[in-house]
Amino acid sequence: MKSSSIYCRIIVITCLLIQTVSAQQVHEPAKAQLIKEWERAKAYTKEYLDAMPADKYSFKAQDSVRSFAGQMLHLASGNVFLASTGTGKDRIWTGRNLEASPSAQSKDSVTYFVMTSYDYVIDGIKSLDAYKLDEKVKNARNMEETRIVWTQKAFEHQTHHRGQATIYIRLVGIKPPPEKLF
Repeated sequence: MKSSSIYCRIIVITCLLIQTVSAQQVHEPAKAQLIKEWERAKAYTKEYLDAMPADKYSFKAQDSVRSFAGQMLHLASGNVFLASTGTGKDRIWTGRNLEASPSAQSKDSVTYFVMTSYDYVIDGIKSLDAYKLDEKVKNARNMEETRIVWTQKAFEHQTHHRGQATIYIRLVGIKPPPEKLF
């Protein structure tokens, strides 16, 4: 009787250890890959910010769209808003509309806000327990997704707006930075 009880305990403990090791083999590499991709995106976006001349940050492709500065400030705000849900980190710039802020429109200011937004996301992912990547959470608009999906939505958003900035850079006669997949 005692030996079967001991064997059952050993089997349960072994199963728990296997489950823990399996989860670690999935979650830790996923977290590391997220960090790597966000660091790459930060460097790539910095190339875009550097490529656009300071006197062209107010340039609009058309009157009905954002300026280059507006695109990049929107990207920064989106990074923070979407990633805050994924990482659980308190949002920065809460209640501040960077796009409407006259003091945020210069090349130096835009660069500061954009780079700070990437640092915010990267630090948030680094401090997130990898096992929580599959945890479902709701954002401020009551939409529910897993933490990893929220960070991926943020990534998709920044990619979209950086892609739009390609057109702005081309329209002022500058060749945009080459694609940076790795």
